[in-house]
Amino acid sequence: MRPFALALALAAGVLIAGCDSDNPASAGTGIEGLITIGPMCPVLQEDTPCPDQPYQAEVIVRDSDGDEVTTFESAVDGTFRVDLAPGAYTLEPQSPGALPFASPLDVEVRAGAYTHVDIPYDNGIR
Repeated sequence: MRPFALALALAAGVLIAGCDSDNPASAGTGIEGLITIGPMCPVLQEDTPCPDQPYQAEVIVRDSDGDEVTTFESAVDGTFRVDLAPGAYTLEPQSPGALPFASPLDVEVRAGAYTHVDIPYDNGIR
């Protein structure tokens, strides 16, 4: 095989290998959702809406073995989107102190889709 043809064949092989369907970015799998914090009012009243507010927070993602896969931070508007391979994960929302607080969440990521996850933080207002 000529050197140019060999180089071209090797480059094509690299391109094909780069299109691996197990790569979460190319397969379109992972998690997306919204992080909120509340309650925002000390006393909730029936006729006075007091919705939870978007919250920017860091979250650690662990696989089924408990190993850290990645961390991410939600945007200022509380939204996030993270590419992950299909599988079982635990999301561990991080807190700056005792409050605000959010419990860990177990999530199943399926092939070809983003799993929607809402992460509610409790700010301790009562």
